[in-house]
Amino acid sequence: MFTDYTKIIIKAGDGGNGAATFRREKYVAAGGPDGGDGGNGGSVYFQVDKDKNTLIDFRYNRKFKAKNGENGSGNHCNGKYGEDLVIKVPIGTVVKDVETGKIVADLSEPNQKELILKGGRGGRGNSHFATATRQAPRFSEDGEKGDEKEIILELKLLADVGLLGFPNVGKSTFLSVVTDAKPKIANYHFTTIVPNLGVVKTKDGNGFVIADIPGIIEGASEGVGLGIQFLRHVERTRLLLHFLDVSGQEGRNPIEDFYAINEELKKYSEKLSSRKQIIVANKIDVIQEENSELMKQVEELSKKENLKLFKISAATKQGVEELIDYVSKQLKELPKEELVEVEEKVVYTLEEKKDQWTIKEEDGVFIVSGKAVDRLMGRVNIEDNESMYYLQKCLKNMGIEAKLKEMGVCEGDTVILSDWELEWYD
Repeated sequence: MFTDYTKIIIKAGDGGNGAATFRREKYVAAGGPDGGDGGNGGSVYFQVDKDKNTLIDFRYNRKFKAKNGENGSGNHCNGKYGEDLVIKVPIGTVVKDVETGKIVADLSEPNQKELILKGGRGGRGNSHFATATRQAPRFSEDGEKGDEKEIILELKLLADVGLLGFPNVGKSTFLSVVTDAKPKIANYHFTTIVPNLGVVKTKDGNGFVIADIPGIIEGASEGVGLGIQFLRHVERTRLLLHFLDVSGQEGRNPIEDFYAINEELKKYSEKLSSRKQIIVANKIDVIQEENSELMKQVEELSKKENLKLFKISAATKQGVEELIDYVSKQLKELPKEELVEVEEKVVYTLEEKKDQWTIKEEDGVFIVSGKAVDRLMGRVNIEDNESMYYLQKCLKNMGIEAKLKEMGVCEGDTVILSDWELEWYD
């Protein structure tokens, strides 16, 4: 089954907690804090796998999680780092964030590997918090939680040439003639229901890849028919062969078909609509005398749109060799298409949010939230006076105390820090 679009949930591993322990050894008095650090959580990577050509692996398995880091322990023993998760995808896969719609990574190079979610940082043990005045800290730091996101995986085939045209105009027949691909061919609409790829071997040894895109019909850009599912596969092609049926057997008007499909391309993507095209007038071997006028109209169309025209018969191979030679020469001059601009790429990491916090007031209660606050409260022992002094110092250094006073906090007011409800005093 060909699958080219899916949604999955990925989660980076949680960091391990730091340990709050003290050295306990015979004949050693006041051994001091010796809590080890927690290990970092595993990160989530995506990597291109040359042996994959579909996203079928994600059809039923939709949640992926990296390993958590282990907790620290006494005697300065640090926890083991969580194992990274490497998710293998076919070349041409685009990763998008569901929430924002932004592109996270464009996996279009062989063996390319991209970091998508960074694992949570391990918490520090209490040995890190010992000072000259606080020699026995009874608190440590909890590990950061690994981020979790729902993402879209979208496969866009990497082909040099795309075949455009309404259903049953001969695209699949053409592909079977010029490549070793064996697409299903029959005389009815929508024979092709999945994109087919084939490699053309040219005389000079420089082959290229052709994608036979399922018939795109009017309204495809809005979800009509099969076209909207496959327009994405045309985006990476450098050259489009626009097939028109000039035999008149289907009772269609090739001129109307040409403009209808190009209108769908324009609605889907302005960039795609400006892609170089070659008009291919197919089925010239069965042109009836009464339909010869159709060929004249196509010739006038090519002049009007300033597009190269080739008259062929995919069934009898008439004119096919000349078309392939011309396409091969054109590809040498056309640059590779870049789907994703560098400035559009966003890689989400926890590091971007580590210092963020916000304060809002609701009915006289001040609510302080954010990853920085969660991390701070994870290393505070509210039962220990030294730990509470440490909390007050951190609130001052982070600017939270000044902001609360600016918002009018008074002694006796309730301040919520993460999940803790505390009473404010000056």
